Amino acid sequence: MNLAAKGIIEGASFDNNILCIAEKEVFVVNQVADDLIYNMLSNGAYMLNQEELEKVMKLTLVEDEDLGAKSCTLSLKKKYHVHKNWVGKDASKILSEIGITKQDVKLLICEVDSEHPYVTLEQMMPILPLVRCSDVDEAIKLAVKAEGANKHTASIFSRNVDNMTKFARAINTTIFVKNAPTLAGVGYKGEGNATFTIAGPTGEGITSAKTFTRVRRCVLAEGGFRIV
Repeated sequence: MNLAAKGIIEGASFDNNILCIAEKEVFVVNQVADDLIYNMLSNGAYMLNQEELEKVMKLTLVEDEDLGAKSCTLSLKKKYHVHKNWVGKDASKILSEIGITKQDVKLLICEVDSEHPYVTLEQMMPILPLVRCSDVDEAIKLAVKAEGANKHTASIFSRNVDNMTKFARAINTTIFVKNAPTLAGVGYKGEGNATFTIAGPTGEGITSAKTFTRVRRCVLAEGGFRIV
């Protein structure tokens, strides 16, 4: 469970959640939820209580679309938008704005239901909603719904390969990471090319330097032409 907590925090807090591949919400089986939260708190997360959550929501969410930040996910009509002034800000700065002084915070976490705005929005802030689920099947169902058919990125922490397979087939994303931060899916501390923001939301796949080069072909029937 400590591995999962560390991985989720590392991925969700990296660059204050700006990256489109970062963890945006967590669906956790209720049986292990308390253990996960305990380990997250031990690794730099701060749990918002209900009063604090309401203050943070009032600070970081707006109904005026013009004040909202644009995300890289599918454009769907939503009631709330992430306030552009708080995109990429430190967790400690958000806490400070609601009257809490705490400097060593990597990530703010909160327990919410699956329809909460922080679940349905791409936050681009170090705020991570956690949703308790009765079992892995409910977690998969809610995760697929929250992903919104973007076919972008998903991850799972599990020792059960069957559950990994079930989730991978259901979510059908370009990037699918098992037992590591989603950063590993774009080459950070993992296999492959490091392509932080070019993750393939439309399904093309991971890019590399070769993607942006052209093959040059030069033909001469007879003679001594030399290009290099």
